[in-house]
Amino acid sequence: MTAFLVGAITAVAVLLAVLGVASTLARRRIGLLHLGVAGVLEVLLLVQAAVAGIAMLGGDTPADTATFLGYLGGIVLVPVAGGLWARSEQTRWAGTVMAVAAAVVGVMAWRLLQLWEAARA
Repeated sequence: MTAFLVGAITAVAVLLAVLGVASTLARRRIGLLHLGVAGVLEVLLLVQAAVAGIAMLGGDTPADTATFLGYLGGIVLVPVAGGLWARSEQTRWAGTVMAVAAAVVGVMAWRLLQLWEAARA
């Protein structure tokens, strides 16, 4: 877990949230741009999971491993669930679904970093 990776995840999540709010205000459904940004976010989250997994296999584990693993598994699923829900939403609120999913990812990423670094403090 690195602060740089969490910062990159947060930046992409903020971009996705802004796109979602913009499409809601424009009364439009989400498009390929939204899904592309969500895909980039998902790749970053998978990289984060791999980095954390490799570190844990090397013996570097967080203090509260169960909570950390719960967050790690959940954060990877949020963009996928948000994307599927937003694609099935027939109204303008699809963008809001993506924005909320992106905000959840942003918060969860910082919480993961906090859990990871708690053992080092």
